[in-house]
Amino acid sequence: MSPTLGPLPNKGRVVIIGGGPGGTGCALALQTLAAQMNHQINITILEGKTFDQERQYNQCVGVLSPPLPELFEEQLNMPFPHHLCQRVVDGYVLNTKEEQIPLTDKEKSSFSLRRVQFDNFMLDKVKQRGIPVIQTRAIDLEFHSDWVMVYTDSAPFEADVVVGAFGLDEGSGAFFARQTAYKPPKALSSVVTKYHPGDSGMNAFGSYIQAFLPTDPRIEFGAVTPKLNHLTVNIAGNAVDVPLMRTFLNRSDVRAVLPNLENAGTIDPNDLRFFMGRFPRTLARGYYGDRYVMVGDAAGLVRAFKGKGVTSAVQTGIRAAQTILQHGISYQAFHKQYRRANRDIISDLPYGSGIRLLTILMSRARLLDPIVRAAQQTTLLQSALFDAVSAHASYRKVINQTLNPKVILKILREIF
Repeated sequence: MSPTLGPLPNKGRVVIIGGGPGGTGCALALQTLAAQMNHQINITILEGKTFDQERQYNQCVGVLSPPLPELFEEQLNMPFPHHLCQRVVDGYVLNTKEEQIPLTDKEKSSFSLRRVQFDNFMLDKVKQRGIPVIQTRAIDLEFHSDWVMVYTDSAPFEADVVVGAFGLDEGSGAFFARQTAYKPPKALSSVVTKYHPGDSGMNAFGSYIQAFLPTDPRIEFGAVTPKLNHLTVNIAGNAVDVPLMRTFLNRSDVRAVLPNLENAGTIDPNDLRFFMGRFPRTLARGYYGDRYVMVGDAAGLVRAFKGKGVTSAVQTGIRAAQTILQHGISYQAFHKQYRRANRDIISDLPYGSGIRLLTILMSRARLLDPIVRAAQQTTLLQSALFDAVSAHASYRKVINQTLNPKVILKILREIF
């Protein structure tokens, strides 16, 4: 390994493409760790979007979950922004065709917020710490043995290592794919909308996320999430679109949880406008190499099937920073240390993919209702369903819980 590809040297240069949670988390972790090592490094974030004044809509539903607060305190040296949290999510209600079940764990609460406000908060913190944020889009790369050139819409930037924190942006993925072994992860599509039911409607809805596993094979799952004064509705699948979202909104079980929809009177002009998004369902190929590494969605390093994207983005951004400063910026360093640091996510991807396929098949075969009925009588299965829906525990643990003989017997009795 070339000496220049060891740990980032004093006064080394890092360019981060993307100013979302993964990019800002990586920048803050780099600065914090460099200070502890008595290093001076140069960090630059390139971000083409504008988050202030809430001019940018983010298709992310905006649910933050553990261990994000601890990561802020322990790794980023900053308090978690509780003031941005619009509502504590106390649990989930899982809805199948004929059944529903509340799923809770008082020790595993999540928080809902507006993603654009969270992203703006993170970028403000980066700027307050003196890290430059350049409002421009990266458009190409040029790799050399001892440096990297990053071309943008404005000026070029030289770096010792580049961090890809651009999510599933197709343009950024394309120029990385041209210059490296990188291949973006496969993704599910998502359609998101929102609805303001009024104060009485929000009170009636409560603090639970309503999760749906429809029998329609085109929709893998849907959800209605409470925010401060509105409900966010999303569906996901291989090829969901606006007509499919309208079909979902007209389902009787979905309309039953949307308060005052029939008698809403004048609907807020921002209501029931549709936005398209995507999130990964596989690991990216070649997501690290000499002088580059991907974090979060760009790497496909998210919780299998359900995302948990913000937490994973910050977590992987921190792990990338630790590898860069403590181990190296070569393919070998990222392969040995960064991949190992993310083994909790990577090792669970096959289990998540298996559950995803099994859920689709059981939904089509109308077998989810018996499972929910069995869970209504079995706390172990309730716990497994909570972990599967909330993404608070590994899918390997979920599978082990459901393979309990008592659980299997209960499910078989409900089926037959």
